[in-house]
Amino acid sequence: MAFASFDRRAGAAPLAEINMVPLIDVMLVLLVIFIVTAPLLTHAVKLELPRASSQPNLPRPDKIEIALDAAGQRYWNGEALTREAAAARFVAAGRRVAEGGGQPEIHLRADEATAYRAVAETLADAARAGLMRIGFVSRPERR
Repeated sequence: MAFASFDRRAGAAPLAEINMVPLIDVMLVLLVIFIVTAPLLTHAVKLELPRASSQPNLPRPDKIEIALDAAGQRYWNGEALTREAAAARFVAAGRRVAEGGGQPEIHLRADEATAYRAVAETLADAARAGLMRIGFVSRPERR
């Protein structure tokens, strides 16, 4: 490995050799680091864990079934109520939601001859109480 030359023509030429010593030093340092840290990454405590099969206990939200017949009569889970009594029960269910209870699902069943006004009033009472999970129950058509 020659670093200097007395030849003037070759003196202006770039150095064509790569010095590999610093690259080898860096690679050896990295190799030592990996050799030291690899056993630390694979170290684990051997345990025999107990086995148990169970289903998670997820609380189901309350389900409220509201039915409206052709005359506009309201039924809360099968019990006949006036509009004011149904609104009071909606407010009570809304308070339970505000206290941290789950949002109940409201299933609204309305007779096809029911006036839209009775359905709209029931929906408004539920929304005013803060109940937002409302679903309409219908019977599928036969084709």
